[in-house]
Parts: sequence; C-alpha cells; structure tokens
Amino acid sequence: MPSALAELLHDWHDFYVLVGTASATLVGLMFVAISIATSVFNEEQSGAMRAFITPTVTHFAAVLFTSLLITIPTHSWQTLGGLLAAEGLAGLVYGGRILFQIIVRRQFKVDLSDRLYYALLPELGYLLMVISAGLLLAQSRVSVDVIAAAQLTLLAAGIRNAWDMMVWIVIKVPGRGQ
Repeated sequence: MPSALAELLHDWHDFYVLVGTASATLVGLMFVAISIATSVFNEEQSGAMRAFITPTVTHFAAVLFTSLLITIPTHSWQTLGGLLAAEGLAGLVYGGRILFQIIVRRQFKVDLSDRLYYALLPELGYLLMVISAGLLLAQSRVSVDVIAAAQLTLLAAGIRNAWDMMVWIVIKVPGRGQ
C-alpha cells in the first residue's frame, strides 16, 4: 500500500474496528431477534421480511464488509477504490429495489419516517460509498471522511430500522394486545 494511503488509513484504524465490531454484533442480534420472533412470520409476512428485515441485515453486513476491506494493509488507492465502488454500486442497486417497493409501488403501508430510514437513507449511504471510491481513485485525502460518513449513515439507518422492527414484532407476537 502506498505510504500516503497507509498513513491516512492508520489514523482511522480504531474507528473501523469499532464500527465493524458494532455492525457484526448487530447482525448477530438480528438473527437472534428474528429466531425468537418466528411465530410472527408466516407466508403472509414474507414480503415484509424481504423488504425490511433482510435489507437491514444487509446494510449492517455492508458496514462490516467495508470495515474489513479497509483494514487490509495491502491496498493501493486503486484497489480499495475499485472494491468500494463495486460494493457501493451493488448497494445502490439493491437499495433501489427496496426504494421501488416502498416508495414507488407502495407495496407496504409505511409512514414518511419509514420511507426515509428503510429506503432513502441507505441509498444515501451507498451513494456516499461510491463517491468515496471516486475520491480514492483520485487519491484524495477526503475519501476517508466520506467512507466514514457512508458507514455511519448505513449504521444509523440500520439501528433505527432494527429498533422499529423489534417494536413491530413485540406488537405482533400472538397473545399480546394489538
């Protein structure tokens, strides 16, 4: 890795370890929560699960994957930029599908805050990732700030959405009042 990039990423090492650890923990907690709430999910809720739960886990995994990529010590500006571009573009396509389901097709009845956090905010996170990749390819020092903004955007959306889903599950669990 060129020394300029290595030095630049070195200052951010603890941030990426912390964010990666947090996202990995949240992925695990999502699996536990969904396992506990299996009585809520049936064929009728499978669309909602694909539109809300799976993307939240995917966003947490994207944050984890980005943190892992950045801590690999042998990247050049081009390799890291290329990998983040691929991840960001894949996230934009995936998030675009969710955006289409929630906002355009209105497949689910969701309020404005759900549209913002489930569809728009993750798209912003992936867009920031693509922008950071372009900045890396241009060897700009600002790239690491934009990567951090992308990760924090995805993490914030995921935390809010995980909380929203757990509240919904508690309300829907059989035997509890609506």
